[in-house]
Amino acid sequence: MFSNDVHGGIDRSQATFMNPEFPPQLGGGGSAATLIKQVRALGGKKRASILLDAGDFFQGRPVGTVTQGRAVIEYMNAIGYDAMTIGNHEFDIKQEDLIPTLQMANFPIITCNVIERKTGKIPWYAFPYQIISRMGLKIGIVGFTTTDTEKMSFPDNIKEVQFLSEKEEVAKYVKILREEEKVDIVIVLGHAGLPYDVIPTYLSRYEASGKPIAQQRYAAWGYDAQEIAREVEGIDLFIGGHMHRGVAKPWIDPVTQTMVIQGYAYGSNLGWITLTIDEETKTISGYESPAMREGSMITLFEDQFIPDPVIGETIAAQVAIAEKGMDEIVGTAGVYLSRTNVDAQSLMGNTIVDAMRFEVKSDFAFMNLGGVRADIKSGPVTYRSVFDVMPFDNMVVSFKCTGEFLRKVIETRIEGGRHGLIVSGGNVIYSKKQKNFERVTSFKIGGKPYDPKKIYTVTTTDFLMQGNAGLSLLTQVPESDITYHQINLRDAIVNYFKKNSPVKTKIDDRWKRDDNAEHTAEMKQ
Repeated sequence: MFSNDVHGGIDRSQATFMNPEFPPQLGGGGSAATLIKQVRALGGKKRASILLDAGDFFQGRPVGTVTQGRAVIEYMNAIGYDAMTIGNHEFDIKQEDLIPTLQMANFPIITCNVIERKTGKIPWYAFPYQIISRMGLKIGIVGFTTTDTEKMSFPDNIKEVQFLSEKEEVAKYVKILREEEKVDIVIVLGHAGLPYDVIPTYLSRYEASGKPIAQQRYAAWGYDAQEIAREVEGIDLFIGGHMHRGVAKPWIDPVTQTMVIQGYAYGSNLGWITLTIDEETKTISGYESPAMREGSMITLFEDQFIPDPVIGETIAAQVAIAEKGMDEIVGTAGVYLSRTNVDAQSLMGNTIVDAMRFEVKSDFAFMNLGGVRADIKSGPVTYRSVFDVMPFDNMVVSFKCTGEFLRKVIETRIEGGRHGLIVSGGNVIYSKKQKNFERVTSFKIGGKPYDPKKIYTVTTTDFLMQGNAGLSLLTQVPESDITYHQINLRDAIVNYFKKNSPVKTKIDDRWKRDDNAEHTAEMKQ
């Protein structure tokens, strides 16, 4: 059994992803505990279980974020996890805050590619792998953390650690497990996932023989689960995450036969896959999924898995403390504010950047698409609603720059296969048929054509200001031109609802892709 990207989702919640208006009730950690106990009760001479987590365990929901993960670790201790790897969002807080939480774990924290800068070794609180014995089998579990973390975390939070190549380190430790430790089965527990279009992506990467089509790897991000499964020999099962997209049936690499599986996020489900073992060779002969409609992804419906009373009550008590005051109504949404993107626009995303610009009265605002974490349905809006949308403690920052610099920022986010920015205060038209860094064909700020030499005030987040999400260009802005407003982005959104309700954001002409567009006169300067 396994979980991934729990993001503090051990509490009861509503499955709005199934039905926004009439969502089924999910039981969180209480229901997960019930299912886990049911699976363990199936044990005997012919069956045994392992419980693993693939990282991003606490940052997202109030009970996880407010307690800095302690409530989640207490739950994992209570139900008996066997191992967990470290996700990128574990580094949303500083090491001095993270380590005491990890120390609470009664199970090993495993990651083979995170090392201390001072010593060059894996941090003392973690291990590269763990060996577990079940039914006479020796099972080796290697953990790793995506190197995407370097591009997605505040530099100050990761200044003491370094992230080595996932592929090289996993290959190194799989070899150790196979040749030195003599394990029977190797499981990789990695905070990385399969690409969204699994088969087309695979076919674009590898020939039928499994040989890479490209001789050199050009990916800007870390290795994903598909690449590790194909390019590292000796892995039986890869349990992944990071993508927040469940895979009901394992992706099986046609060359290595490595199985890859991953779940959804926020504690909405628990993964359950049964490996069948050949008793003579002690190797995996296949797999089975439970006879439920989700395949290996079991949605934790409360009416199906009645929450364990002891664990459920403990979580509820922690939630009550963490969520004090969160049901205060701060405004209303006049429409359903969805985070579903139309190009680089969404009703929720547009609302956030409008709130940022409104808060500090700037000319223009932008943020990354991945920063929007939930919808807000029409009707009363509470602080809880805003927290769900923006669970991370990003701060509002503004800076002064020329129109030409701002244009370069936008060009950076639409070069290659990148998907753009959520913007406010301007109108951007771009064409993918144009050359990289010449794709913006029309750019207006405040309804007027942008002036390359004019100084504009621009609002964004401290997360992006530190060069994350590919915007290293922002690190070139002089400190004298930056204003740190000491305003949490959540609070800016709350203030926007308080002063502008009912909020009726629209998809408008602020961002548009037109591959037939030609450069306007000012863009040719």
